[in-house]
Amino acid sequence: MRRVLIIGAGGREHAIAWKISKSNLLGKLFCAPGNPGTLQVAQNLEIDIKDFQAIKEAVLDNNIDMVVVGPEEPLVNGLKDFFAKETLLKNITFIGPDSQGAMLEGSKDFAKSFMLKHNIPTSMYNSFNIETLEEGYRYLESIKSPYVLKADGLAAGKGVLILDDLDEAKKELTQMLNGKFGKAGNMVVIEEFLSGIELSVFVLTDGNNYLILPEAKDYKRIGEGDTGLNTGGMGAVSPVPFANSTFMKKVEERVVIPTIEGLKKEKIEYSGFIFIGLMNCNEEPYVIEYNVRMGDPETEAVMPRIKSDLLAHLIATGNGTLAKEQIETDPGTALTLVMVSKGYPNSYQKGYPIEISNNLKEDLLFHSGTKLQEKKLVTNGGRVFALTTLTDSIHKGRETIYQLAKGVNFQGVQYRKDIGLDLI
Repeated sequence: MRRVLIIGAGGREHAIAWKISKSNLLGKLFCAPGNPGTLQVAQNLEIDIKDFQAIKEAVLDNNIDMVVVGPEEPLVNGLKDFFAKETLLKNITFIGPDSQGAMLEGSKDFAKSFMLKHNIPTSMYNSFNIETLEEGYRYLESIKSPYVLKADGLAAGKGVLILDDLDEAKKELTQMLNGKFGKAGNMVVIEEFLSGIELSVFVLTDGNNYLILPEAKDYKRIGEGDTGLNTGGMGAVSPVPFANSTFMKKVEERVVIPTIEGLKKEKIEYSGFIFIGLMNCNEEPYVIEYNVRMGDPETEAVMPRIKSDLLAHLIATGNGTLAKEQIETDPGTALTLVMVSKGYPNSYQKGYPIEISNNLKEDLLFHSGTKLQEKKLVTNGGRVFALTTLTDSIHKGRETIYQLAKGVNFQGVQYRKDIGLDLI
């Protein structure tokens, strides 16, 4: 029986915890720091996830034998490397790459050069720093609009700009290289714009073998019809209707297999999740980005569709026996609606009391930005909940989810009314 620790505090971690909690192989489940939602299925540990020493102590004190990392930052900062060097930790199953593997997300330049080296379809690009700013201007002049500018490092999902105007693109490039996104923007990747429709594909790998998890499409902008500011995600749908077997075969052959083989050729031992952000351009898959963990809010739509035992898959990942595993997927449609605080993604207030009606199926209301204050549930973030339904169609899912959403109330609650509408 496994004792499992999930690192993180958002809706993604709540959804993973919810799924793992259903396994017959689970002894005890912990989340660090977790949230009021994870408390329903796990024991929360008050830990700062940047404090590797505190994580070590929690692992040893609670006899934990598997660690699953939710967010990217501890991976990029070398949490797995820390475990590998510690005698008492090195034999613990760790789901997530080391800092070298985490460069796939930690550096856009590294990811793009990796794709080109291993013949993985992606858009053409060039990278620039403050010394090569003038060359950056000339590169912008040489390509067509819209212009895609990406901060090389981690910028909390805010480091990507898509601009139509050349002068504005030059101005933003200057500002990015002068610290607009801090150190993340010390280098900026400029890409050619890909036209198409996006989707996210998720892979679990032990470094040699892989399982492809259910795919999803997320909705990044705050406003209906994909308008307004970019957010961390306002909703998700799984499966994605246009990702048929023909398209997904192309994804597997042209993207998934070359990615795993590329990591092996680079001698990067990769054990964990790979999130592949794709663009479907006239039925051809192109990679926009890699993430080295599950997406949020896509995880909240993907987890309810996995019928097989996720913990069994994770144990096999740690043992290097993933080839023996088969993923079972629910054929239904999962719809996830993110409920946010008024003002998000800009400034917003916290601490508003939350009311949840009794008829709401609590197990598919994933907590993202909540906390308990004097035993009362209050808002504690921009994205407060990810509400998920599993039905037999997008149409039915939309009917159900917007009815259920009426049962969640806090001051200034907002959400998009068009999740899934573009796919009908």
